[in-house]
Amino acid sequence: MNKTKTDPYIQLLEIPPGHLNIMGYIDESAVNGPGTRAVVWLQGCLRECEGCFNPESWSFEINQLISVEHLVEKILSNPNNTGVTFSGGEPFWQAPALTEVAKKVKAAGLNVMSFTGFTLEKLKSEYAPASSQELLAQLDILIDGAFVKSLAINDPNSLVSSSNQKVHVFNPDLKDKLDWASDQIEIHILKDGSRIITGFRGSLN
Repeated sequence: MNKTKTDPYIQLLEIPPGHLNIMGYIDESAVNGPGTRAVVWLQGCLRECEGCFNPESWSFEINQLISVEHLVEKILSNPNNTGVTFSGGEPFWQAPALTEVAKKVKAAGLNVMSFTGFTLEKLKSEYAPASSQELLAQLDILIDGAFVKSLAINDPNSLVSSSNQKVHVFNPDLKDKLDWASDQIEIHILKDGSRIITGFRGSLN
């Protein structure tokens, strides 16, 4: 018997107020933005791009629920984190709670960056997910545009993974710190022995 696919918009409503549904979290990443960063992968994406590095993030079903307060505490508990990156999945589907996270970590001196499959223009429009413009107002850097496999760059010196994507720097203090590379990977071994692989490994051709 086939399982009926639940409407993702209904699944988003199942997230309790003040919480996020995440796929994963790591500290001290060097391939997801400038400096050393905490990275939060949000659960849920409608695009299902060919070649996506995180297809397990597509489902909107509840994976790991975490409160805004607990997430901020995790981020700030590691003094090596100089910033936070939201990835996914699609972060802007959970923009209301992410806005609160961003405000709190910025108040503590960290910078905030996000990836998104939307374009900046779409996020500024009336058709954007709820609270998108509020989250945009908190960001220091945005990388917009869905990954397009046929436009993949596969260059270790590139900040983006496909040529349609753009880097928007809203904080001028970070303009000379765009030093990460998209075509690199990290392997993080967690306390329970599980591993998280992050970054993007392109084609060798």
